[in-house]
Amino acid sequence: MSTHASDPLAALGSLPGVAEAVDSVRKAVDRVYGHRVMRRRSNEISSEAALRGARGSAALSGADWALEEVRRRTDFSADAEARTVGAALRLGAEAGQLLSIWRQSPLRVLARLHLVAAGDAGLSAGAGVGDSVGRPRLDGETVDEPLIGLPLPTPSEVAGRLDGLAELIVAGSEAPALVTAAVIHGELLALRPFTSYNGLVARAAERIALVGSGLDPKAVCPAEVGHAEQGRAAYLAAFEGYLSGTPEGMGAWIAHCGRSVELGARESTAVCEALQRGAA
Repeated sequence: MSTHASDPLAALGSLPGVAEAVDSVRKAVDRVYGHRVMRRRSNEISSEAALRGARGSAALSGADWALEEVRRRTDFSADAEARTVGAALRLGAEAGQLLSIWRQSPLRVLARLHLVAAGDAGLSAGAGVGDSVGRPRLDGETVDEPLIGLPLPTPSEVAGRLDGLAELIVAGSEAPALVTAAVIHGELLALRPFTSYNGLVARAAERIALVGSGLDPKAVCPAEVGHAEQGRAAYLAAFEGYLSGTPEGMGAWIAHCGRSVELGARESTAVCEALQRGAA
């Protein structure tokens, strides 16, 4: 892409604070990838990052469990919080399997993510619940999203904007990976295209974009950890910046997502340190 007209995401790289955020993320990612433990035990770091990322994403969706509780539990069907944690864990496990499809058919991946999040509840539910799994919502269908209470775009608007987002992903962009991932995350939160689990799906899509771009190929910098660490109030405030569409608001959202990736990288660096000491 040679011009901002054909690559609209590229223009976002020059927004206030974005270049600094991109540079800071790159340094944080390089730090964890350069750790000696990563060279020998990267699979363990990736698995732990997926677990901690799932915990963080679930926390933002109202199920703020301690990490050890997430690690210990085997039954995730008891109540709404348990189902949310289970959905986040399934998404963390599934995201890496969808990278090859993402750049060719992002809408197919999003549908798959919602299906995975819904799990057995979606497959076994009766008409009106199971029928809505794995596809964008229709007129008259409600959305269960505990974090985002803003007015919903209409299904026709959702369809148009999802198509536009998919076209951007397939076309590719010269924009930094952080910018693309933040826009994907923000747009899915804004649209809430599914009847449930939109926040979890949006954050899983952000992860796929970061991994698939090559910024975090081993998935050891879980942005979900950082989003949760910064807290729900900061997350919502930054998201309102995205919704505003102003240069300052968009820049603040991208910078917030960048800080989240940095905190995820810091978390995995701490895991590396613990493994090196033999403490974990």
